[in-house]
Amino acid sequence: MPELPEVRAHAERLERAFEGSVLERFEPLTFTALKTASPDPSTAVGTQLLMVDTRGKFLLLGFGGHGADGPSVTFLVHLMQGGRLVPDTKLSRRPRNGIARWRFGAERAGSNADPDDAPTPALLLTEAGKEHKAGIWVFEGRPAGADSRADGGHPDDQHPTGDAASSPLADLGPDADRVDSEQLAAALGAKNQRLHGFLRDQRGIAGIGRMLANEICHRARLSPFAMTRKLDATQRAALLDAVRSCIADALEFERSRDSMSRSADRPARVHRRKGAACPECGDTIRAVEYAAYEVDYCPTCQTGGKVLADNTTSRFLR
Repeated sequence: MPELPEVRAHAERLERAFEGSVLERFEPLTFTALKTASPDPSTAVGTQLLMVDTRGKFLLLGFGGHGADGPSVTFLVHLMQGGRLVPDTKLSRRPRNGIARWRFGAERAGSNADPDDAPTPALLLTEAGKEHKAGIWVFEGRPAGADSRADGGHPDDQHPTGDAASSPLADLGPDADRVDSEQLAAALGAKNQRLHGFLRDQRGIAGIGRMLANEICHRARLSPFAMTRKLDATQRAALLDAVRSCIADALEFERSRDSMSRSADRPARVHRRKGAACPECGDTIRAVEYAAYEVDYCPTCQTGGKVLADNTTSRFLR
């Protein structure tokens, strides 16, 4: 699943390509695409794409009038595992793996784009596979929880109404790259759980998935199964530094690309490198394997040389 760096870099690419484009039509292409009943997506027709933003692993497409302070309608998009939001030049009646499409007019109003550049006619949400889990929510203005700032968010987020009250952003913690030491300490202490699970729980800090969780634990030199309430101040500081640096490195890589990377293409020190040599110490990278994913780590760097048991019923290193 795309994580915070991939989603944010992709949002930047989309904003450069589509900012100022005027929406002509929104087309749900499957019955499962739209997760909200109100407002009607057609209320955004005739307005411009003002911004493409992110919150955790979500994309936000904000539409409104030229010069508006903020969007009048926001489309919230979650790509899940196999979803992608891509420029669509073919405009096929039944695009392969198509979930939904935003069609735009022939001009880009109020944009910084080169006027000689022909605008792309549409944005297409696709999802590979048979299980359609990617989704779109539509909100008036900003959805609850849309702001990830440390001051608690946008004032409008505090009084959601209608479908905004059920925004999937409402329960997210602060974005992982913007969390401060006090917020991280509070989140770590809220529930005593394994560190790897904490990092993937979007309610604590948002935007981290399996790959970043493995990489962050390794860079912080912490066991993925260390218990969160037992981390001391030095370990919490190492964790915060690792969160910030891992995301910064991943974001730098992703910004160098023209499109969103595949998981296998993303640079990693331990993630999915079971059996390889640790680039830090040379020890063999190990994995605790589950049905849907694995936790990768270096015993020398992270667990004092101890090998973690490879099943969920065993007694793990604390």
